[in-house]
Amino acid sequence: MAIIEAVILLVMLLIVANIIGHYVPRLPVSLIEIGLGLLVALLFSVEIPLKTDWFMLVFVAPLLFNDGRRFPKRELWALRGPIIGNAIFLVFVTTLIGGLAIHLLVPKLPLAASFALAAILSPTDPMAVQSISEQADLPPRVLHLVSGESLINDASGLISFKYGIAAAVTGYFSIQQAAGDFLYISIVGAIAGMLLMYAIHFIRLFMLQQGIEDVVFHTVLQLITPFVIYLVVEDLLHASGVIAVVVAGIISHASRNIYLDYLPELKLVTEQTWSIGVYLLNGLVFLILGIELPVAMRGTVHSPLINTGEEILLVLAVWGILILIRTCWTLSYLLYTNKSNPKQLKDNLKISVLSGLSGVRGAITMAGVLSVPTVLADGSPFPERGLMLFIAAGVIIVSLVMAIIFIPILTKVRTPIELRGTAHEDTNDETGLVPVDDQLLSEFDAKIYMYRVAVGTVESLRHIENNRAALDLIAEYQLMMRRFENQQNEQTEGDELPPLIAEELILRQVAFEGERQKLETLRSDGEITAKTYRRGKRKLRQKQIALSVIGSNFSWRHIQLMFYRGLTMLKRLIARLKTSQKSTAALTEWRTTEKEMAKAGIKQLSYFLKQPENRQHHYNRQVIYQIIIRYRNQIENMKNIGHTKTDIYEQQLQKLRIKALTSERLAIQELLEQHKISWELADELRKDINYAENALILADTDTE
Repeated sequence: MAIIEAVILLVMLLIVANIIGHYVPRLPVSLIEIGLGLLVALLFSVEIPLKTDWFMLVFVAPLLFNDGRRFPKRELWALRGPIIGNAIFLVFVTTLIGGLAIHLLVPKLPLAASFALAAILSPTDPMAVQSISEQADLPPRVLHLVSGESLINDASGLISFKYGIAAAVTGYFSIQQAAGDFLYISIVGAIAGMLLMYAIHFIRLFMLQQGIEDVVFHTVLQLITPFVIYLVVEDLLHASGVIAVVVAGIISHASRNIYLDYLPELKLVTEQTWSIGVYLLNGLVFLILGIELPVAMRGTVHSPLINTGEEILLVLAVWGILILIRTCWTLSYLLYTNKSNPKQLKDNLKISVLSGLSGVRGAITMAGVLSVPTVLADGSPFPERGLMLFIAAGVIIVSLVMAIIFIPILTKVRTPIELRGTAHEDTNDETGLVPVDDQLLSEFDAKIYMYRVAVGTVESLRHIENNRAALDLIAEYQLMMRRFENQQNEQTEGDELPPLIAEELILRQVAFEGERQKLETLRSDGEITAKTYRRGKRKLRQKQIALSVIGSNFSWRHIQLMFYRGLTMLKRLIARLKTSQKSTAALTEWRTTEKEMAKAGIKQLSYFLKQPENRQHHYNRQVIYQIIIRYRNQIENMKNIGHTKTDIYEQQLQKLRIKALTSERLAIQELLEQHKISWELADELRKDINYAENALILADTDTE
């Protein structure tokens, strides 16, 4: 029962911390969580026996797996050399130089124990590093380097710590054995993580092919994957479970698209579930860290033999040594990679200092140092164990506080836009917004952001029953965004097409070619009549003309397009007047043809985007999404031709509109909290939402 009560208490504290963070947005929630944990530990004497093995399994394994699946893969591969250098060699350099420095500062601490302390202080906390590095506004290359390093430096740090403690306890150390063990657990861990992840993918794919398509089942299977991989690698292979889960997360991200053909909604359910899990685990880590601080510091603070003031100065000195090592390492890397720009020394030095400040220590350090044994092999007490705990706990707090204080001073930037509960999401890619130093967003950018958040909400709520209503609402939002974009483009000078519209024309032409090929195939295989084939050709010709007139001055093609549209409307009117069986059969054939052409358009677009030369172009995600939604809407409309919009449809549409408007209001609040819009603009945007909600209520009243 004690475990259940502790979990409930921690979750309640997590909720309180986030409520406080809502009203104090400048203060990181992680620091508030540490403070609440410390407060509870001091007032109510709450203790949680932190064991390294279960902490690594319950918290570190799933969080690193999620980081691996979220980390940009191109950047990870492009920076593989520097990341490995930071994650392995920088840890060893920190262990060696930092250990010698700590031994000089504290001669009573054995050299082996000093090396162990420096080793456990080497790993950077992946959760804190990512958020602080983004706030530091580091260059993308350095940001990805610091974030990628934090994914895998736990293994090298823990291994160095393990052998340092073993040497301090037994008095024996073999560098050959340590190097061999490190190579074994690292290489075997990486290979095992890759093979196990591929095996799990094969099992999931086999079950999907057998018709086992329960979304909840497959989501639970993915959630339990990091725990299984970590246990198998650690307990059976005695290799690094940390490296195994990171590699498995990277493989999982690279292979997840194969499931979308079977379960398109799987990604939405999985991502939402991961968001909740990461939100809880990440918060609990910092709460436990705060609760463990009194345990780590109690022995030193109450000891009459040690001056607490001197120990605080010692903590600051150790933190300064760690910062200096990281700064020099990063500066060397920047100077090596920017040989042709010696004049950028000042900028490189600033980036190096920011990189050093971003190396925040966290829960891995605390979990490791608490595992230091109390006695040596001969039964005597472990020398200065309390001091080791005090230094480690102090460095964790100092590194976090100093980063919070000095990074804003050095960068003069505010925290980038980030939706609450999705701290690991790549918000900029999804919304198209790029944080700008101390610059407010325009009304255009704010509305586009709101609408895209609303579309994301509707997409997450879309399922089989409300598919038609959801697609219709998404189409409405896309139409509004297109109108705003067109208004914005009309205000720009020059005759060239805006980049997004130019990209859309290219992609729509690709999808159009897929439709044309499918129509020709259906006709050559005898699956459609000549009449349906001619109708399809006319529609494709009309699409071709519509594409050709975009961005051009008025010409005869505009007249031709107007003629085709009028002719289409006339034919639809005539078709409604016909009720014969023959026309019904022809209509059914046309519905099937349009659905198949739409599917072919999506398939052709997907094939085009997967080509290596097209991947390098980085086509805008929103443009791709808009084209796919149009085709999905076309497919759904073909399924429902002849079916009136029932009361159920209207109810579904109304519920989705309410959810979308709520998400718009939340988006405004997020922009306001992050100081990206003014209060005046926020009031105007909220008025628009209030008008839309009132209109929705009146429309609902009129139908009753």
